[in-house]
This record gives sequence, C-alpha cells and structure tokens, in this order.
Amino acid sequence: MAQTDAAGREVPLFRIRDASVVRGGKTILHVGDFSLAEGEHVALLGPNGAGKSTFIQLLTREVAPLWREEPPVLFRGQARPRLDEVRRTLGIVSSTMHDQVRVHLPVIDIVTGGLFGTLGLPLRREVGETDRALAADALERLGIAGLADRDVMTLSTGQVRRVLVARELVRDPQVLIFDEPCTGLDPEGMYHVRKTMSTLAAEGRSVVLVTHYPEDIVPAIGRVLLIKDAEVFADGPKAELLTSDVMSALFDVPLVASEADGWYALRGAYA
Repeated sequence: MAQTDAAGREVPLFRIRDASVVRGGKTILHVGDFSLAEGEHVALLGPNGAGKSTFIQLLTREVAPLWREEPPVLFRGQARPRLDEVRRTLGIVSSTMHDQVRVHLPVIDIVTGGLFGTLGLPLRREVGETDRALAADALERLGIAGLADRDVMTLSTGQVRRVLVARELVRDPQVLIFDEPCTGLDPEGMYHVRKTMSTLAAEGRSVVLVTHYPEDIVPAIGRVLLIKDAEVFADGPKAELLTSDVMSALFDVPLVASEADGWYALRGAYA
C-alpha cells in the first residue's frame, strides 16, 4: 500500500535526485531526477556499459552515490532505510544467478531456500510444512508446479530461470527486478519468462526490467528509462520513446522500431 507524507502526498517507492556514482575518479552514472511509484512498472533500456546495472545497484543499496546535503536516494521517503526492509521488498532475478545453480537439488528445495536467502535448504534451521507450502504456491502461480520434485540440474535454461523467479516470489516481494532475464534463452524460454513478468505485473507488483531489447518489454510496462553514456537519455511512455529515431540515437546505429499488440521490436536498417 502506498504511503503518504504529512501533507497527504503519496510517497514514491524510490526517489533518486542528483545522484552520482564515481569509481576511479570517473562518473559511471548520474541520475538527475527519477521516481517510481508503488506498483509502477518501468524498463531500463540502453547499450552495454551505459550504467543500467549501476542504476539497479542504487535501488538495492549495493552502491552508494556521492554524498549530498540532501540525500540523493530515498526508499519510501527514507534516506537510511533498514537493509532488511529493502531486501524484503525487492526480489531480483538475473541471468548471472543461473551460474550459481550447480548443485543437484530438488526444485522445491531451491525455491524454499529463497525464504532464508540460501541456495537450497539452510543448515541447522528447521524448515516446516508452511515454508514448503509457500514454495509450492510460488511454483503453482508460475505454472511450473510439475517441476517441484525434479533435480534442478536436469532442467532447461528457461525452466531454471522460472524456478529462480519462484525462489524470489516465495518471499512475497512488492518489487521484482529482472536484470537481463532472457539472456541465453531460446524462444520458448523467452516466452515463458516474459509471460511470468506479465503475471507478476497483473498481481500489482512493481516490475523493473533491465534489458537491451524492446522485445523483452511486456505490454504491462508502459514506461521506459533510456540510459546512455552514464546519463539518463530519456524517460517517458514507451509509445513515445520506442521509435526508430530514438532507438537509433540511443544505440548509435540505424534501427527500425515496430509495434504489434503492445509488443515492440527492433531490426537493423540496412541499406
């Protein structure tokens, strides 16, 4: 539920203002003014190395911006929120998480481990039927309940990616961050991951997507944030920004954008 300030105004889930992240004396990201409302969806789009991952790390508190008298990053109006509150609110799924799945464990154990922040069931901690029921429910909601007893190492790449979503969903986060979720997937895997994002958006959760490709942006995501050269290049409705001219300027190559039934695609404009 959205929070309000003393004047009755809705407090954004995130607010970033005049935030600069500097490494080795070089600014790797500057964000002038950005806010995300509770339940709002946004896609971050841009070239490799533009600063998209750093932007997400600002939200997750993995990186800190330069100090300002007015705190640059607020979470629900708080400059110094408790990290456990931030982690409880956010669920994160990325293609790199897939590399950590190198153990022969049943899927239900992988998902249940999400309650404890472990890959699989935690040692020296009792796991009850309620915990397993939550994991089973997460799998059911994503349409993969039939995988519960499978060895996770026997699954396809797309199936593992959806299991990792269930592992985050088991904690009931209000925000799901998808960082390049379709990297390495075949068309079937992409279809199911994109369908999963649509399902979560329909439940009222905020979906934050990081991608290179407009094809990953599900129709429920109506806003795009374009990042280029460590700056916010543009921020607005996708219908206004996912155009041939804007995409060509963003990626510095001639591109043609197209739309069909709320889905967008890019192709090269070859002479």
